[in-house]
Amino acid sequence: MAGKIATRNAYGEALAELGEKYPQLVVLDADLAGATMSKFFAAKYPERFFDCGIAEANMTDIAAGLSTCGYKPFTNTFAIFAAGRAYEQVRNSIAYPGLNVTVVGSHGGVSVGEDGATHQCIEDFALMRAVPGMTVLCPCDGNEMRLAVEALINFNGPAYLRLERPATDIITDEIPGYKFEIGKGVQLKDGSDVTVIACGIMVPLAVKAAEELAAEGISARVIDMHTIKPIDKELVIRAAKETGCIVTCEEHSVIGGLGSAVADVVVENCPVPVVKLGVNDEFGRSGKAQEVLDYFDLNVEGIKAKAREALAKK
Repeated sequence: MAGKIATRNAYGEALAELGEKYPQLVVLDADLAGATMSKFFAAKYPERFFDCGIAEANMTDIAAGLSTCGYKPFTNTFAIFAAGRAYEQVRNSIAYPGLNVTVVGSHGGVSVGEDGATHQCIEDFALMRAVPGMTVLCPCDGNEMRLAVEALINFNGPAYLRLERPATDIITDEIPGYKFEIGKGVQLKDGSDVTVIACGIMVPLAVKAAEELAAEGISARVIDMHTIKPIDKELVIRAAKETGCIVTCEEHSVIGGLGSAVADVVVENCPVPVVKLGVNDEFGRSGKAQEVLDYFDLNVEGIKAKAREALAKK
């Protein structure tokens, strides 16, 4: 598999492809099937697709009920509504009783672009991480997203899956020995000077940054941390011990997300410098996706600058 595809597109295609294999799979959407790409499943399995309208809290409760009848529901809406508007229902109706529902938040991060700050959800990792028993995933490319969807269908318990809008390079299918497993990160590139731990659309950028840092004589290890909770502690600790400093990269606030999860592990087990790249304590901006990403330094140059900063702290 080569080329580019948005993880939301890969997600929608995967749902439709897996529908026959998993008859217990049902899909709910809050009037955004054309954007979340659940439309592919709806077209193929209309009897197992429920458009709940612009009523995210109601959709969440319906999914909770369906899960008690032996179904595997996936709810779909934008991340700002999945993690924000329906937070109470996700917490109390799904997570508290430990129900088998996957909550899907599409259009996460600032790359939603022109939709502006109100729709650029940069708090979803933090909100979902704080919910007891909640598993949180953000796959990095189309290949990984497809594998994540099937893994979540077979997963038992509440989970949150973030989809992103921009098309990104498919890289994981070219990694020797690559294997997807919920709760286990993947080392994409070895390195001895600094470790870059990334998720979502930042992963392909981290690989590119590592290649450019090599030209400067900096050996950067790259880890794809597709599961933010539970974090792969063993992989993080090994990276801290072997490279001595870490950079985290996420299209999310630097508060409460991947960077915070990594820092929690490091401070308790192997204290080394951890430098976070993400959105600082501020809201997003309206503009073209790439312009907004560049505004927050969520690009190759931003990763390289943070790597040099981390090295200076060793």
